[in-house]
Amino acid sequence: MGRAAASGAQQVSFPGRILFLTEDPALIRRQLAGEDLDWNPSIKLRDDISTDEITPAHICFYFDQTLGDWPYTGLKCGGELPLGRNHVRRGGFSVCVSGKRRGKGSSREQSPYAELCAGIRLVIAENHERIYRQNCQNLGLLTSTDFGLIERIRRGDSIPLEEFTRGQDAITAGIIRAGGLFDYNRQRLAGEIALPPISTPPRPMTLAEKILARHLLNLSPQDGAPAVRPGDAGFARADLRFSHEYVTPMAAIFFEQLVGADAPVNDPETIVFFRDHLTFLDETLPPEKRALGLLDLAAQLKLKQEDFARRQGIRLHGELAGRKGSEGICHSIVLESYALPGQLIVGSDSHTPHSGAIGALAFGIGTTDVFNAWMTHDVRVQTPESVRVAIRGRLAPRLAAKDVILEILRQPLVKSGGAIGKVIEYAGEAVEAMSVDERATLTNMAAEIGGFTGIVAPDRRAVEFLCDRRGFTRLEADRLCRDPSTGHYWQSDSGAQYAAEIAIDASALRPLVALPGDPGRGVFIDELPAPVRVEIAYGGACTAGKNEDMDMYARVLAAALKRGRRVPDSVRFYIQFGSQATREYCRQRGYLEIFARAGALVIEPGCGACINAGPGVTTRPDQIAISAQNRNFPGRSGPGQLYLASPLTVAASALAGEIRAWDGE
Repeated sequence: MGRAAASGAQQVSFPGRILFLTEDPALIRRQLAGEDLDWNPSIKLRDDISTDEITPAHICFYFDQTLGDWPYTGLKCGGELPLGRNHVRRGGFSVCVSGKRRGKGSSREQSPYAELCAGIRLVIAENHERIYRQNCQNLGLLTSTDFGLIERIRRGDSIPLEEFTRGQDAITAGIIRAGGLFDYNRQRLAGEIALPPISTPPRPMTLAEKILARHLLNLSPQDGAPAVRPGDAGFARADLRFSHEYVTPMAAIFFEQLVGADAPVNDPETIVFFRDHLTFLDETLPPEKRALGLLDLAAQLKLKQEDFARRQGIRLHGELAGRKGSEGICHSIVLESYALPGQLIVGSDSHTPHSGAIGALAFGIGTTDVFNAWMTHDVRVQTPESVRVAIRGRLAPRLAAKDVILEILRQPLVKSGGAIGKVIEYAGEAVEAMSVDERATLTNMAAEIGGFTGIVAPDRRAVEFLCDRRGFTRLEADRLCRDPSTGHYWQSDSGAQYAAEIAIDASALRPLVALPGDPGRGVFIDELPAPVRVEIAYGGACTAGKNEDMDMYARVLAAALKRGRRVPDSVRFYIQFGSQATREYCRQRGYLEIFARAGALVIEPGCGACINAGPGVTTRPDQIAISAQNRNFPGRSGPGQLYLASPLTVAASALAGEIRAWDGE
């Protein structure tokens, strides 16, 4: 959809200026004022730029070229927000440069699309997060890790296109040459491009490789491939494709403009839509954002999704009739109602790996991938490497899976970007002891690791989940957990190759909390230098709104009630369900009464505070909140300071009025 200025078919040029996203806000302001910085490596570039910073959540209410007004408006540099509306476009920039892990976080394709619409044609960084890089490629926005390009572009050199395709698999290179995924798929469906066959001979494979091999289109749509290895690329048929109201409208517009206003989607019965992100928006949107007409824009997202779903015959899990909230968060419902072991599932959200808890290969995709998948029923994928995370020993009763993932996130391999784009395969005694709900916390937050997905091999726990939560008989559930080609439970082969292994001793862990700014800033709570007072505690979102999370909130609050304690007036403790099924679970177990007696505020299902769009967000820069959600990037849940912790710690902190680990009593 976009492309740098071309010189012939094999050269690209970038006639605009170069914008360096530096940690020093003064340097950015100088560039906006017209100065072109002389590049030298001593200039400290911003690392870990999230898509929340490129396009803050409220900017994603736009789903057209208006997005080009807003790139980098959430970017924090030295505690400041130096870029405002239209600064990039007015500055005439065509290249943008930053440091490590560019585009981490949300899968929102609005971010690279905003950059493209603002005039950016090339993004240079030390490394790019997997979904962000793929979204760029799909749109025709070039990416590179070669800082040597800077001086060549400054001289006005044309750059051979092969410098952006070198080292890429044949399909990715073809997409880059075509200028984006849609044009590539149009040629593929017309028979103008033949997919390269997968010729890898049989080899020991990881669980993810096995599932992917079964779903890859090879010589015919029914073939699959006998084996795959990292780097093998192709298109894989998806068992389920889902999207929510942040993405569906933009994808629908692309589909209608490029495929046809009356064109049908491919196999609507395997597509699901969700209205889960913005049902509480009017409770938290501040006046200055209301003045921009954002509530009306958000309403248009809802209406566009409903209209497209109705015309295409697609199932929509919508909002509640007569009250705020939704049927449930997409990830919660997909795991509870759709996902099965061995399936390939794609969704318009970086936390799609949630369903890896049941042994599905589930990963997030961007808007262009979504609308192309409506057309083709398949998605582009390059077989990723895997990282094995072995969690050995036993977790203490006052610990949860969230403590484990916060420990993983502070491991050197993860912090250096060594797990970006890789499958995170969780194993070990501690994982085997976890329920599917707790495993979902691990797989969900593979997104924060930067992984392609997270997955746990299905076992007796998965069988129990399918029986108890999905209504399968034990015989049916056991069969679903087995690889049809071998008759054994889905699992990695002995001798399967891993790019790296992380070993965690669960018995040595203590409760952790992630400091504000990034989920990777985990510290043991007992090592905090001073007490941290909190005004808000939030338990919910897809990561912490599951049945077992509710068990944890109820356990802590019930114990407090027995001692005559409840949440103090100085703290607002919100508990939000991930789905209506979880709400009903709480009703049946008597948790609603416990929550009310303890002073917790119960919220209907929805994404809410996690995306700065519901109760539980901060409203002042000095306000401190503790949350069981998955991300605490700057501005993610309001202007305040957000700490991340387990449901047990969040509940204990709400009762104490300060960050405190649960004492187990």
